[in-house]
Amino acid sequence: MENPTNRGMGRGGGGRGGQGGNRPGSGPGGYCVCPSCGHKVTHGAGVPCYTVKCPKCGAQMVKE
Repeated sequence: MENPTNRGMGRGGGGRGGQGGNRPGSGPGGYCVCPSCGHKVTHGAGVPCYTVKCPKCGAQMVKE
């Protein structure tokens, strides 16, 4: 039998991401930032910031 009142479902967002931060599924918006020199680049959808190298110094970028 299904739960007609949807009790126990919580409000955690269903794992859709979009909360920002440096974790998988943190959303397509924002910037990738270099922790070494501070250079920012626009974060692209489907491209994790940790896979992007800073164009100025070559360090691994992080999500802002």
